[in-house]
Amino acid sequence: MAHRKIKSSARESYGNFAPAFVSYSENVLFGDVWRREQLSLRDRSMITVAALVAGGMTEQLSYHLRLAEKNGLRPEEMVEAITHLAFYTGWPRAASALSVAKSVLDHNNS
Repeated sequence: MAHRKIKSSARESYGNFAPAFVSYSENVLFGDVWRREQLSLRDRSMITVAALVAGGMTEQLSYHLRLAEKNGLRPEEMVEAITHLAFYTGWPRAASALSVAKSVLDHNNS
């Protein structure tokens, strides 16, 4: 199965300021971890979005919601997952995540 390369935003964000972090992001995280065949890219995206919502890490959420869509998750599936997570991770975290998701995934209002 041919894998497309996942573009990390680390180089644009950190460039020469944190070259080791960029290298680990590009080569280890997106080069090795995301390429393991035991889970599909779609599943990895769902897990990553859930982890970011659970941790309240909305700064990284926009990037991963767009990536999840590229990896085959439909916007309504991601909204449903975040809604489901509200009961397990807390209402404020889910509400914050939904605000980010609305701005990233609401293609009908763009």
